[in-house]
Amino acid sequence: MGSEHITNVVFDIGNVIVRWAPIEIVRLTFGAIESPEQAATYIFQSETWRDLNKGFISESEAKVQYQHSLGLSELECERLFYYVKQTQLLIFGSVELLKRVKSAGYNVYALTDNVHEIVAHLKAKYTFWPLFDGATVSAELGVLKPQAEMYLSLLTKYKLSASETVFIDDMPHNVAGAKAVGMAGIRFENAAQCEDELKALGLSF
Repeated sequence: MGSEHITNVVFDIGNVIVRWAPIEIVRLTFGAIESPEQAATYIFQSETWRDLNKGFISESEAKVQYQHSLGLSELECERLFYYVKQTQLLIFGSVELLKRVKSAGYNVYALTDNVHEIVAHLKAKYTFWPLFDGATVSAELGVLKPQAEMYLSLLTKYKLSASETVFIDDMPHNVAGAKAVGMAGIRFENAAQCEDELKALGLSF
């Protein structure tokens, strides 16, 4: 693939544009519990969370399921989803990078495993979402990365060529999923590193 042909830059959201910190969410919700890592696994790698990310259930339905499956109280569920949203702080330099890439004439898109209510919160709290030329969200499709359908949906919907597109994500398996359908891929660590890797692919901004 000729890197000079990249015209589309696709950003993940969690831990690329905004922070996603499950263990911190658990600590804020439950206080000094014995194993916050284990609790984060029970909550965020559960079938309930996957169904929420796929758009099969609503946030309110997820709260009820967590009360039944994990024995959480109604108050704990309210706190949990409060901190799910409020801990999603902007990652240093990422919105500025997005703006500079867009200003240089590249098309910019979002491709994210995400929940309807979280997306609504991000749109209300921050100003970056309208910068995207388009977005594909797992809750709208019923599938998650790295399933090929996620990437192909974005390419098809916006009539993009995979060979002209680079995808940025913090998770190696999601980057691999993009590469499997013919896109270039960058594993995000921070905005400065991501900028260097975009420029190494031939982008100029």
